[in-house]
Amino acid sequence: MDPRRITVALVQEHDHGSVQANHAAIAQRVAAAAAQGAKLVLLQELHNGAYFCQHESVEEFERAEPIPGPSTDFLGTLARQHGVVIVGSLFERRAAGLYHNTAVVLDADGSLAGKYRKMHIPDDPGFFEKFYFTPGDLGFTPIDTSIGRLGVLVCWDQWYPEAARLMALAGAELLLYPTAIGWDPADAQDEKDRQREAWILSHRGHAVANGLPVLACNRVGHEPSPLGAAGIDFWGSSIALGPQGEVLTQAGTDTPELLITQIDLQRSEHVRRIWPFLRDRRIDAYGDLRKRYRD
Repeated sequence: MDPRRITVALVQEHDHGSVQANHAAIAQRVAAAAAQGAKLVLLQELHNGAYFCQHESVEEFERAEPIPGPSTDFLGTLARQHGVVIVGSLFERRAAGLYHNTAVVLDADGSLAGKYRKMHIPDDPGFFEKFYFTPGDLGFTPIDTSIGRLGVLVCWDQWYPEAARLMALAGAELLLYPTAIGWDPADAQDEKDRQREAWILSHRGHAVANGLPVLACNRVGHEPSPLGAAGIDFWGSSIALGPQGEVLTQAGTDTPELLITQIDLQRSEHVRRIWPFLRDRRIDAYGDLRKRYRD
């Protein structure tokens, strides 16, 4: 077996109503993925419950937990039981009044290989994340695991080429995005189509520009707004891409799915030889990237 060719799984799910029910669904999906040979399982953003950021409420902070904590214990047990690497997404309580949107990586032996705190925090209608999450302070640092070096980013990070590039420059072999993104049900269909297609195009661009495979796992289903607004229709469409942006597998927009595909990590070497973007970067001319805007 080629050690650089791995089977990966993306768990596209809806909210099942409680932490216990969501954990039960995750356990079933991880077991099914492992039975099909998966060595890496990517879960969606904030998979323990509903996407609570549709409103601002101090009561929602009760969802947060420490890392390590109950959910990393749960995911670590699953990882060790099935011999898979699991990438999860949690609401981290770091200290009183200090919380993060944090991805965690559990290695195949069940140990906590590392974590990444979401760097870009949105504040839009229905996505009031700045109320809950402090921007990450761990930088864009890949996490070493038994299957390779993982560049883990979270949702809103997916729109920033700088984040993907910095992970690539730090030696990431694979980019992974736990995600919660969807439509306003009141939007016209053509606007919905543009938004979803832009999301897919952004991920394909990260794959091409960095010569890396990309996995993005989104939640699915309608979640009502506690404010009485229209809520969010999460559009699913979880996707696995090769290092030239080619679609390896993709989920639909309205149902839970377990996606399974193979990733050839060695292909990045070959792609980067024919498209040597890292070689041709003009690092002497990029200083203005540190500015907010060039007036």
